[in-house]
Amino acid sequence: MGMLVDLAYLAGVTVASPVLIPRLVLRGRHRTDWAARFGETRDLGSTSQPRILIHAVSVGEVNAIKVLVRTLLESDRAPEVVVAVTTDTGFRRAVELYDEPCHVVRYPQDLGWSVRRFLDSVRPDVAAMVELELWPNFTAECARRGIPLAVVNGRLSSRSHRGYRRARPFIRPMFGRVECAGVQNQEYASRFEDLGTPRGSIVRTGTMKWDAAIIEDSVEGADELAERLGIDRARPLVVAGSTAPDEHRLLRDSVPDGAQLLCAPRRPEWFDDAAEVLVGCARRSRGDRGSQTGRFLLDTIGELRMAYALADVVVVGRSFGSLHGSDMMEPAALGKPVVVGPSTSDFAETVEKLAAGGGIVVTDRDDLKHELGALLRDAERREHLASNARSVIRAEQGASERTSELLLSLLEGGGADA
Repeated sequence: MGMLVDLAYLAGVTVASPVLIPRLVLRGRHRTDWAARFGETRDLGSTSQPRILIHAVSVGEVNAIKVLVRTLLESDRAPEVVVAVTTDTGFRRAVELYDEPCHVVRYPQDLGWSVRRFLDSVRPDVAAMVELELWPNFTAECARRGIPLAVVNGRLSSRSHRGYRRARPFIRPMFGRVECAGVQNQEYASRFEDLGTPRGSIVRTGTMKWDAAIIEDSVEGADELAERLGIDRARPLVVAGSTAPDEHRLLRDSVPDGAQLLCAPRRPEWFDDAAEVLVGCARRSRGDRGSQTGRFLLDTIGELRMAYALADVVVVGRSFGSLHGSDMMEPAALGKPVVVGPSTSDFAETVEKLAAGGGIVVTDRDDLKHELGALLRDAERREHLASNARSVIRAEQGASERTSELLLSLLEGGGADA
């Protein structure tokens, strides 16, 4: 079966290569650790402690597991933790956060021989996939080696569910290999079960992203960032985080006169597009200081939290176009009034809970300019939004501790019911 999967992957890459290869080159993604992507990683050797592998795809998932990793390491049953990451930006973030207490490695392509080389070197006792990230060869090889497989912070959007259902005869064995699925809500639980995960293996834990939202009033390095960029602290600042190309013009035109705008695009390949739209912007990557147009471009990785700490109002991107939203918990936890657009299906439950608690503004493209102007004029409303959002976050936290117990119970052979 593994050989058939490999042949299917090969056929798919061959067909897609005329588009895939130029895209890799244009986006700079050809410059990566290809050996590690094909399973070559340092041998972690044997250990007297049990070892848990946690696979986080990119930056969002890497950030989401912070409390989980800390909780596992501080447990009286403390295992070794290995964090495996797919994307380059996620890998760099994981090294920043976890390289000291954990092993950080690259997650391999799902080719049979790559997976076998990877598992030979890492030797996990439990493998945990963050949110979903189930692959045929990896799940099959874990099952063959007797490595319990878990999904943590599990989520399965409606569009992903529809796609998987179309291939359900091929997908069911993969979902059936999951020994424990800690999912965010009942809707996701039903979708996991529909695709083949045994009902008794599914536990509702809530979302760990609430736990990763650190409630604090200041962020180390924020003042220095403002100084380096030349942001005028006497003028209001709108920070737009995780933006997409189809939002930069909208944001530029929606910020009221007299206010400043800082944009932080979601992906590095979108930086130059944003710079063209934000005429006269100061680019962080060039060391620019000051902007006559009051526009700033955070074209770096790992500094968005500092930028959020400087904001009077935060707009969370990828929510005003054809995409499906970005995480709004971080700026909300920092006490910032948060505005999002209508396209937030990837964070629907988060938006629903924040909105129900009076902690977020949901608007559309046509009303964004009005909402930003109204918020910047009304300090009391901004304070109410921030306070309400923090109350919601506090009430929702705790999923990381519940997830830690599930993983530790797998190490002890207890399964999802432990």
